[in-house]
Amino acid sequence: MNEKLIAGFAEILECEASDLNSETVFRDHESWDSLAYLSAVAMIDEEFGVVIPQDEFRQLKTIGEIETYISSHRASA
Repeated sequence: MNEKLIAGFAEILECEASDLNSETVFRDHESWDSLAYLSAVAMIDEEFGVVIPQDEFRQLKTIGEIETYISSHRASA
């Protein structure tokens, strides 16, 4: 899942996947904006079947935290 999630964020942030990792604070990326947020939420729903509510998404800082969120919410589904 990690590679798929990083590839999705690389596409959204318009950068190379090799520039990102689990510790990347995606909000600090120069391309992060409201459109990137909407794209990330849509990608996570489409690729992983998990919808992250806006208030919970705000608390997630790194790609790794999103991966953990997805894993825990897929398991409970």
